[in-house]
Amino acid sequence: QWLSDRKKRALQKKDVDIRRRIELIQDFEMPTVSTKIKVSRDGQYIMAVGTYKPRVRCFDTYQLSQKFERCLDSEVVTFEILSDDYSKIVFLQCDRFVEFHSQHGHYYRTRIPKFGRDFSYHYPSCDLYFVGASSEVYRLNLEQGRFLNSLQTDASESNVCDLNPVHFLFAMGTAEGKVECWDPRTRNRVGLLDCALSSVTVDTEIDGLPSISALKFDGALNMAVGTSTGQVLLYDLRSSNPLIVKDHHYGLPIKSIQFQCQLDLIISADSRIIKMWNKDTGKIFTSMEPEYEINDVCLYPNSGMLMTANEAPKMNIYYIPVLGPAPKWCSFLDNLTEELEENPESTVYDDYKFVTRKDLENLGLAHLIGSSLLRAYMHGFFMDIRLYHKAKMMANPFAYEEYRREKIRQKIEEARAQRVQLKKLPKVNKELALKLIEEEEEQQVTRRRKQKNLPSLLKDDRFKVMFENPDFQVDEQSEEFRLLNPLVSKISEKRKRKLRILEELEAKEQEEEEEPEGKASDAESSESSDDEKGWVEEVRKQRKLLRQEEKVKRQERFKEDQQTLLKPQFFEIKEGEEFRSFKDSAKKQKLMKKTLGDRLKLEEKLGTLNVSDTTVGSKQATFKLKKSEQQKKQQEAEKQHRQERRTLRRSASHLKSKRGRGRLF
Repeated sequence: QWLSDRKKRALQKKDVDIRRRIELIQDFEMPTVSTKIKVSRDGQYIMAVGTYKPRVRCFDTYQLSQKFERCLDSEVVTFEILSDDYSKIVFLQCDRFVEFHSQHGHYYRTRIPKFGRDFSYHYPSCDLYFVGASSEVYRLNLEQGRFLNSLQTDASESNVCDLNPVHFLFAMGTAEGKVECWDPRTRNRVGLLDCALSSVTVDTEIDGLPSISALKFDGALNMAVGTSTGQVLLYDLRSSNPLIVKDHHYGLPIKSIQFQCQLDLIISADSRIIKMWNKDTGKIFTSMEPEYEINDVCLYPNSGMLMTANEAPKMNIYYIPVLGPAPKWCSFLDNLTEELEENPESTVYDDYKFVTRKDLENLGLAHLIGSSLLRAYMHGFFMDIRLYHKAKMMANPFAYEEYRREKIRQKIEEARAQRVQLKKLPKVNKELALKLIEEEEEQQVTRRRKQKNLPSLLKDDRFKVMFENPDFQVDEQSEEFRLLNPLVSKISEKRKRKLRILEELEAKEQEEEEEPEGKASDAESSESSDDEKGWVEEVRKQRKLLRQEEKVKRQERFKEDQQTLLKPQFFEIKEGEEFRSFKDSAKKQKLMKKTLGDRLKLEEKLGTLNVSDTTVGSKQATFKLKKSEQQKKQQEAEKQHRQERRTLRRSASHLKSKRGRGRLF
């Protein structure tokens, strides 16, 4: 896109791919901008309007070229093809004029009272319904050739309108964010939807009241509504709540809504992006972001072709094979797409190199970001291939030597593949791997044909780490290994010899020397059968060695204990506790080591716990908490205090009785 025209022409001469590019329709473009694009009902003609000067162009798909071009007095807001071909067309212009064209050209021109924004054609009654900057919907009857009584709405202005193709319900979207539905037979309003309120969800952020910018019916019951804040609402006419609310997340008005019935998709577009999503789940199918702003989208009927009118001279044509087959006038596209799928080729720019920001930092060219030498594209930059090669040579002057060394290594690997392959053992647990290989070879010899092949541990991904991670290395000097595998020493000696032979062969192969012819090893010739007596002697020998090692370790620990000086340790006693002796702590430790059953029996003997059976059959346990020394002292003091009070009361009552007797006498 940033290449000059001269450079593009030069590329067309050199590049075979550019010369093979397909131009479906010749001169499928406008002088400056295209605003609307539509397809006739018979599928033969594609009509587009644009500027500048205001004009309409008709393209014949059978001839793959332009059929005619007509200039107009003012810009076209929207248009409609009334017939199956191009013979009857209605244009709504920006200066309130409605212009009718027939097959030969301009036919008639009339004016509506207010500026129009959209219109729809009611086929049963031949009425045109115009909506615009007014609360009224103007009706123009084409059979009688005169205006009929307008429909009075509650809206201040209307933006879009549409007629249901099944039952001809007329719907119009207002600037207040509402959709009014009218019955053309009775000319009465039959429904009102508040789409502005329904479009506001938890995640959406809006600055003002959303208005209706797009409207489209699907069948008899479904209707899609697009708002000026970038939401698409799918309604069932039997409900006032939307089935799905889809947000474009750009905050731009929805320009066009189309239905793709084969895959149950909705194609919605704003000025920046085209999104295709499932109308049942709302899941995104795909999206397209053209180079220029989108004005209108047209889906070619019963195919996977999509056309867009843009803020650019060229009108884009997209073919998506998943949506449907190619139209019959360009059926060769199906064969081309099949060939592309069979032979995928990566496109490479010969004159430019794509580099990321990290590549620029490695080359030391990060300071060129923002200059004319780098062209920003997606997540990186395009730079001249000559500059890239110079920077690469300066950053890594030995790149050619590395490349040459790598090529030589590849040639050597190819030659090695033709030789006899040796057993490649892993770095970790080589002896275990060799043992498994030998067992597999023995099983292959003795295995019957009907038995299934068992999976190998060396090839199983679950045990892959055991031969890669050094933490899983088998410790042959450990006590468990030596006792459980008493005969492993003899067998390991045989395997170690084999390992040495294999390592020598690998070393010779790396030195690029000739391989010696294999000879029978001494280990195989000196193989002897181990009986039970030999096994017992080996176990005794291992146990004797373990005892000797343990005795040596004990002596070393004893020497270390004699050399270390014991220092006194001091313990802090908590407040409120008295230190008696170390025997109490020892008793507690012994008690804690006992099982729960032993502790319960001990507490039953002491009388602190009582376990009894209930009538239901379960166990009932009652226990008494042990009292601390401080609580015991407090209880003794309280008991002594109560006794003193009793003695005082008794003495006082005794004195009173004596005084009473003295008075009587």
